[in-house]
Amino acid sequence: MRHLCARTLGRMSAGTASDTPHRPGPLWPVEDPAFAPLFEAASGDDVVSGVSAALTAPETARSLPLVGDGRTRAQWELLAALGARSLSGARVVEPHLDALGILAQAHEAGHGTPAPPRGLLGVYASESGGVTPEAHEGSSGWTLSGDKPWCSLAGECEAAVVTARIAGTERRRAFLVGLRDRGVQQSSAAWPALGLAPITTLSLAFDEAPARPVGPDGWYLERPGFAWGGMGVAAVWFGGAVRIGRTLRNQLRRRSQGARRGSSQGPDQIGLAALGRVDRLLHAAATVLSQAAAAVDAGELDHEPGMTEADRVRGTVAAVCAEVIDVVSRATGPGPLTGDAGHARAVADLQVYVRQHHAERDDARLGAALLEAGPRAARDGAARDVAGQGGAGRDGVRW
Repeated sequence: MRHLCARTLGRMSAGTASDTPHRPGPLWPVEDPAFAPLFEAASGDDVVSGVSAALTAPETARSLPLVGDGRTRAQWELLAALGARSLSGARVVEPHLDALGILAQAHEAGHGTPAPPRGLLGVYASESGGVTPEAHEGSSGWTLSGDKPWCSLAGECEAAVVTARIAGTERRRAFLVGLRDRGVQQSSAAWPALGLAPITTLSLAFDEAPARPVGPDGWYLERPGFAWGGMGVAAVWFGGAVRIGRTLRNQLRRRSQGARRGSSQGPDQIGLAALGRVDRLLHAAATVLSQAAAAVDAGELDHEPGMTEADRVRGTVAAVCAEVIDVVSRATGPGPLTGDAGHARAVADLQVYVRQHHAERDDARLGAALLEAGPRAARDGAARDVAGQGGAGRDGVRW
């Protein structure tokens, strides 16, 4: 068992990208030295300001990996490693990378996308309760009017990709909006959350705010990369689960070391079983993320296949997170939750963050997609199966 912990659980410790430049196996949190300022800021006292400054510094901004350009795995490893340091820090970085990816995809599609401004970026696409601004095109260009809920870090961002309804229609379009421009006002509502407490989330009110289109009508939802950002969020959740798993690993490691010195008893079978279970769970999440990253860069997860795979990946990682929290808390007792501020914060942060997963609603969408998929979608899914593991049915169900 000591060999298992050293070999397998050792991967839960922070590594470096230079250790294994080509990593075909499971995707683990890897701290690339090129982004050392980001990791240092994520461990600092003022996480939001520190990470934002490090993220937008020219030397970092030039090196940021984007999804779908052959560096999907590198981005998700970065997000997972940040999540293992600080979920709040990762929450600053993830939407910024998503916004950069959206703008790059629109540019590559020939949509004349505006260049991203310097500073922190957000993505505000929620339509909770059917609330979203309307977009109006006038002689001087586009403007947005109306409310947008769930705008995280709006007070820190320079600009954001904002979805809106085209006035008089049900069509949607994405726009780049400067959040310091005229016609943009933040709500004064409090943010009482204990989890992700630094990530202040509020509503924005737009009043003829200038807006620059990002792609044509419907493009934001129909673009190949729409599902990729959701899997990047799952990479952050995974990093948070690794952080929580390390609490159990470190506790058992201390007991094992004490037993070797003769100063205490070693881990009991219950603790060892919990450690093994956490490792299995994290390995499963690392594997599905690795496979999805490779499929994105191979061009296999555009449009519908991407949405289906995103539901699988996000659902799998969300379930892993919930089980890791449960297993670790039962194995370690109340001590870490009441005496280890970092662990208690990681648990609270992850419980809030993972609620971006829509649980049974996403599973229902996945089930519907499987039954409605045609032969081509079934063949696409089968092509990613391990050879000899059976074929896909007419409805896309591979098992």
